[in-house]
Amino acid sequence: MSEHTLRIILVDDHAIVRTGYRRLLDAEPGLQVVGVAARADEANALVAKVEADVALVDLSLKGSSGIEAIRGMLARRPALKILVLSMHEDAGHVTQALRSGAHGYLSKHCEPEEVIDGIRGVAAGKRVFSPSIAQVLAEAASDDASAFTQLTPREFDVLRMRVQGESASTIATSMQLSPKTVLNNLTSIRQKLAAENDVQLMHLAARHGLVIL
Repeated sequence: MSEHTLRIILVDDHAIVRTGYRRLLDAEPGLQVVGVAARADEANALVAKVEADVALVDLSLKGSSGIEAIRGMLARRPALKILVLSMHEDAGHVTQALRSGAHGYLSKHCEPEEVIDGIRGVAAGKRVFSPSIAQVLAEAASDDASAFTQLTPREFDVLRMRVQGESASTIATSMQLSPKTVLNNLTSIRQKLAAENDVQLMHLAARHGLVIL
């Protein structure tokens, strides 16, 4: 491996996706995949023992979230560059990923060449966005398109799991929080979003693309 080779970690819960991108990136001169993870805790453990320059991260992970993985990886390796590759193109997911420390955000509908260019871009210190993501950010900035941008990253994760049908106790276990903390977060979320109950939260989430009813 030359001194100019970029070392990459892949974080995605689908084995076929990890395998496909590993083949793509390893075949590209100057890029090498040095580790893969399917969950946030695996990603956190990986960056603690593997030297890496860029992490390519999906936001939908089993039992956790990519946002949680981003925060955990950067806490352990602050110099790591994070490039999100996700099917979620709503302002809520994009904004929360950036708040958590992501340096770029690509749609999973993008071409393989865009992923390669994106990895090189964030490694060079650039902000990288798919055109559709840039449009979402522009709309959110101009008219506050997503009410979810006012939530903290933890609140966003709690909301994401709640609208997917998870109980407060399940959320607490998954996020390693106390049930009381989760309930307090849910109260704060409802206040910020002016929602009286979980049904209203569900409809808000659906309207902003966080969940499909």
